[in-house]
Amino acid sequence: MAVPDILSSVVAPLNHQLFHLGQDAVTWAELLGFATGAVCVWLCVRASVWNFPVGIANNLFFLVLFWSARLYADASLQVVYLALAAYGWMVWLRGGERHSRRRMGRASRSSLYVLLALLVPVTWGLTVLLTRAHDSAPFWDALTTALSLAAQWLLNAKQIENWYFWIAADLVYIPLYFSKGLDLTGIVYVLFLAMCLVGWRSWRRELATPVTRAVTA
Repeated sequence: MAVPDILSSVVAPLNHQLFHLGQDAVTWAELLGFATGAVCVWLCVRASVWNFPVGIANNLFFLVLFWSARLYADASLQVVYLALAAYGWMVWLRGGERHSRRRMGRASRSSLYVLLALLVPVTWGLTVLLTRAHDSAPFWDALTTALSLAAQWLLNAKQIENWYFWIAADLVYIPLYFSKGLDLTGIVYVLFLAMCLVGWRSWRRELATPVTRAVTA
């Protein structure tokens, strides 16, 4: 049996339709992606290192979902997230002083300028690539990919600015998923947006404490 056939048989149960929500035929992949995604964001709000293993499970479910929906950049992004999650997990556990747990901090202006400057060429390059790959929404798929990668990079460094990029990405993701008939995922991202706002406020309060303020990003 060929490798693609083996992979298809492995993920087939995740593509089983459970029920309909509007135009969305909800599968196990979408439902489990919803559950693990919600838990992952909640753990990020609480600045818990457990967001990384839960996030890895979320990446696997969304990889199946997005590939089936022909959102290739979002699907490929899940693979990148797996590597970034493993790295971020290590940084949060051992990335502080003397290999201690990393403390919350702020990104430097120079690093933010670099990330913002990279958004344009990364989005443009991915748009060209995805157009050739017949992606169903090349520009928006590319833009959310660029924003999400920047957000994940800042999250791995445990820097509060990650929330700004997640919020920007969610504001694009929500109408994108509804337009593709992924109604449950669209609803999930409305929840994610609300949780991102809560996370930003929670991290800001944490940074306002004397102990955290003394830590340099």
